[in-house]
Amino acid sequence: MIKNNKQIRIKDIAEKAKVSIGTVDRVLHNRGEVAESTKKKILKIINELNYQPNILASTLASKKSAVFATLFPQPPSSDGYWNKPVIGVKKRISELQQYSVELVQFTFQQNNPQSFVKTAEKILELKPDGVILAPFFKKESLRFIGELKKQNIPFVFIDSEIKNADQLGYIGQNSYQSGLVSGKLLDLMLPSGNILIIHFAKEMDNQNHLVQREKGFYDWYSKNSYDNHQLFTIEVPDTLDEKWMEPVVKMIDNKNIKGIFVTNSKVFNVGHLIEKYKSAHRLRVIGHDLLKENITCLKKDIVQFLICQRPEEQGYSAINKLFRHVVQKRVVPKENYTSIDIVTKENVDYYKEFK
Repeated sequence: MIKNNKQIRIKDIAEKAKVSIGTVDRVLHNRGEVAESTKKKILKIINELNYQPNILASTLASKKSAVFATLFPQPPSSDGYWNKPVIGVKKRISELQQYSVELVQFTFQQNNPQSFVKTAEKILELKPDGVILAPFFKKESLRFIGELKKQNIPFVFIDSEIKNADQLGYIGQNSYQSGLVSGKLLDLMLPSGNILIIHFAKEMDNQNHLVQREKGFYDWYSKNSYDNHQLFTIEVPDTLDEKWMEPVVKMIDNKNIKGIFVTNSKVFNVGHLIEKYKSAHRLRVIGHDLLKENITCLKKDIVQFLICQRPEEQGYSAINKLFRHVVQKRVVPKENYTSIDIVTKENVDYYKEFK
């Protein structure tokens, strides 16, 4: 009798079933013809012995490395949001050294769709075994993933998703639900009063995740509290100088704005505006992500809530999803929604960073 604590081998199964090793291998990999009675007998023994394939040994034996490419926005600074997913990506890659998994990183300019296109072309030339991308620009992303599908290269979306694009999976928040949460929070703070939604981005129609956050936010008020509020939206494509503040402050004053919702990680810009203009000090503000400048605004009570999405874990999980599919040949779930975390000045110091 074979003990349960022993590493079960194909040879052990073959001896117990009184068949050849080749027959067991055909059953395990569902290839070649095996008599139905023999197949059932082998599968029963596999179940009884709790056989687990030695994936590490088989992978190392193949001596084939996998190359994964990432396509993320270029962070504007060392504290920029898009440095955070890279931390998770590199951590998981470091854990997979024995599998010879290689990483090639690509970035594009956040406000430049053509930068995305040119960088995507470099990835297609590389012909990696898998790609992780942030589909920042929907039209350009659809063209890119069309080429990936032609080459049978699996891809994972991170941070935002495009539905029904034949992706291997998506890692990130449900952007629509995130918008609903933000709407509810601001509604609780402001039972009445007008609200301004600010997009610090260009080509909003092409920024899928921001569009979904805005939609969720609007839907909260349309279904729950629209009579007590008027909602307005403004796009701010450029914050290189402070000229952007003038039309925003004008809207705040003219529309009697009481609350602001910023759809991305650049809520610190609103913090700068509030510190400069006294008329804006009464505002209630919600934004996204634990950047240092955002945390400073939170602790000063300039921003009341930050919605966080654990970007480091997104990067880690995205690499792991590709690894399990490409290297380990496993079936992976389509969607992995990350938590929608609500952070305040009272709990920010206790919010655990990715380890």
